[in-house]
Amino acid sequence: MKTPRRRARELAVQALYQAGLNQTAAPEVAKNIRELPDFEKADEELFTKLFFGAHSNAAEHMAHIRPLLDRDEKDLSPIERAVLLMACHELSAMPETPYPVIINEAIEVTKTFGGTDGHKFVNGILDRLAVQLRPNDPKRA
Repeated sequence: MKTPRRRARELAVQALYQAGLNQTAAPEVAKNIRELPDFEKADEELFTKLFFGAHSNAAEHMAHIRPLLDRDEKDLSPIERAVLLMACHELSAMPETPYPVIINEAIEVTKTFGGTDGHKFVNGILDRLAVQLRPNDPKRA
């Protein structure tokens, strides 16, 4: 059974995916996502923070992610890009969530929506990103 927080992360990835592919304005995408039948089972506050935060800071987040990629940014799948943006935002703007939780959730969301080995790629990027964005995290010791 999915937790409300997992659902919020999945919906945030779906929203980032839609906004990226369709070049649709964030408020319109969020409205569409909120109209989905299962939205009431999600943590709405987390969805809002993740989607709007990742969307509005996408250029800054990609500046952190880009040097860690083993391929050109244009070759990222839209799902991998959406998951990486969401997780980067959570790592950088939500210190209350432990980084291992963020990475694990991103892996699980990638397994749900991504390609066969996409979760391995996302895991490798986020492991290195967490070191950069949370160098003094006490859970790292």
